[in-house]
Amino acid sequence: MQRHAFAMKVKDGQMAEFRTNLGKVWGELTALLDAKKMKNFSIWNVERMIFGYYETDDDFAFSAEDKEKANNWMAAYGSSFEWISTPFEEMRLMYHDFGIVRECKELIRHRVFMTKLVPGSEEEYKARHDKLVEARGDVVTPGPDSNFSIWNAGGYIFGYNEIDTTMETERTQADIEADTVWETKMLEIMSWLTDDVDWLTGLHHENVKRLAWHN
Repeated sequence: MQRHAFAMKVKDGQMAEFRTNLGKVWGELTALLDAKKMKNFSIWNVERMIFGYYETDDDFAFSAEDKEKANNWMAAYGSSFEWISTPFEEMRLMYHDFGIVRECKELIRHRVFMTKLVPGSEEEYKARHDKLVEARGDVVTPGPDSNFSIWNAGGYIFGYNEIDTTMETERTQADIEADTVWETKMLEIMSWLTDDVDWLTGLHHENVKRLAWHN
């Protein structure tokens, strides 16, 4: 299975138009998703940021006809946003911990987050997360987290995670202390757009919202 992501920024004051245009193209878009066997497709929003995620078979590729169709949609309905990622190109994967992926999505909750990197800190961010991958080695994370992926484009970070709600437990004091150390260190190189660490910083950010989903 391949995991893919894309990112946009809605132009100031154009969120209503973006939503309207998404509705206009939705029928054709979902028909393409089905034809190309693109699964677990979702679009997320916080403030003016848009983040999209989907999964495909390993041999997936857009055809010239697919790209032409998408370009026609963007020409007709794309005036409300600007691309952060590059259309039809993969965003840079910064971290992954796929674990045991749940085929049934009825008992999961999502954690989707977005941050803005301090200019010039992309490689430091990647290095810190590479250490986590190295420390994990070949061990498969049993859960509750799975499908955990983090991407970078345009100076932003986008994270996607599926959490099995049947395996969740209360955070212990040790968990909170470890999270505090990690998140405090990460604040050296990025600022949050979502509300994930408001408990630590005392700041207030919007909660990320899922605008659309198709399986």
